[in-house]
Amino acid sequence: MYWTKEQLSKTIKKTIGNRLLIIASNREPYIHIYKEGKVEFMRPVGGAVTALDPIMRVCKGTWVAYGGGSADRDVVNKNNEVMVPPDNPQYTLKRIWLNKDEENGYYYGYSNKAIWPLCHMAYTRPVFDEVEWAYYKIVNQKFADTILDIVGNKKAFVWIQDYHLFLLGKMLKEKNKKLLTAHFMHIPWPNPEAFRICPQKVEILQGLLTNDLLGFHIRYHCSNFMESVKLELEARVDTEKTSVTYGGHETLIRAFPISVDFEEISREADSEDVKKAANKLKEEFSIDQNEFVIVGLDRIDYTKGLIEKIQAIDRFFEKYPEYKGKVLFIQKGGLSRMHIGAYKDLNETLNNLVEEVNWKHSNEKWFPILFLRRHMTRKEILALYRLADACIVSPVHDGMNLVCKEFIAAKNDLNGVLLLSAYTGASRELADTVFVNPYDRENFAIAIKQAIELSKEEKMKRMENLRNVVKENNIYKWAGKFLEELKKV
Repeated sequence: MYWTKEQLSKTIKKTIGNRLLIIASNREPYIHIYKEGKVEFMRPVGGAVTALDPIMRVCKGTWVAYGGGSADRDVVNKNNEVMVPPDNPQYTLKRIWLNKDEENGYYYGYSNKAIWPLCHMAYTRPVFDEVEWAYYKIVNQKFADTILDIVGNKKAFVWIQDYHLFLLGKMLKEKNKKLLTAHFMHIPWPNPEAFRICPQKVEILQGLLTNDLLGFHIRYHCSNFMESVKLELEARVDTEKTSVTYGGHETLIRAFPISVDFEEISREADSEDVKKAANKLKEEFSIDQNEFVIVGLDRIDYTKGLIEKIQAIDRFFEKYPEYKGKVLFIQKGGLSRMHIGAYKDLNETLNNLVEEVNWKHSNEKWFPILFLRRHMTRKEILALYRLADACIVSPVHDGMNLVCKEFIAAKNDLNGVLLLSAYTGASRELADTVFVNPYDRENFAIAIKQAIELSKEEKMKRMENLRNVVKENNIYKWAGKFLEELKKV
């Protein structure tokens, strides 16, 4: 069955019935900011927002998130709510406010200095701080109190997102046992040996096992989670049913590979606005029509393999100098978590590395790398995909990665090659890519050459196959399959 908005809508009515639908996440789907004295909105980067916004437009529920934009407080009503999307309101965004100490402890602290590095095999050591853990619990309780207030005496399904809210399910169920709750992890779950170093491991597992359904991107992450439970808790782990029973409560553990809205991206990429934006970018970047353009779009994060990618580009031009002046690499790098030392250091390292590689290989009229730090609108990002002959997605570890799926959905003309890290969840679905190992600089450079030199027929054949996979396994299928599992609860 090919999943559509209509099909998802029917599934929601069947599964949830008259329950309220509430999504809870740290990151909000739309941020309101002041720009030149006027209120504008922007969509933050990240897979969770990309995936969930189309679903909420169908579901018409309430999204509860932390409001951090400079104009966020000025656009909400007395209940801290605002209808979104701002240009076409379809669902409610309920904002939670955090003070500086809460933000530093919960978000920059425990979430991103402890859990994020713990869950990613990127060789960055996690830092576990008791004060930051205390703030993590305080903010999870803030989310719980806000959601309980929204629900009141009504029935509700609360869909919790990601690693910032591990304790939320338990906090909700302690006050309202009738709530149906599910939690989806947008990042990997570490192997049990890695997870067991966490001082708060038991509380985290207990928090997650209060949910009725727990979802991960791939089965390997499900297995890692269940092995972690076996090591740390006295629980019944049913590997055949893939469920865990703890404290008399059963939690189903399932894999749901997340995706994008293929149809909408594909349609928008062919719009006149995006075509105009592509021409404007072409002019801005002085792209020659014979130049082979490679793009990358990542947050500046040590898990995204940005240093390894730049080093591979460097090695490519060292090995194949005949391509100098003929290939341009455009990397869009969104600044992220700059209050954390590891991110600040990474940003500086990238600055120096890009400058060094450009100086080394450039000539009077050309340089190999264009590093973009400015915010780009959705239309500009789709325009960048349109311009690209190839896209490199090369994290050292990633739960899924939706940039690669967006790129595929935008390539209506089939003229594009995807180079994809084997260490992404997406690599298990997208067989027709050119696979790379970000740690293997030599073969990464060879893969870039291979992607450039593929025949037109081969490129089109590969892209057609990739598009069929993403089209069939779209975001509505992901949500539909997740909701269908709730019927088993």
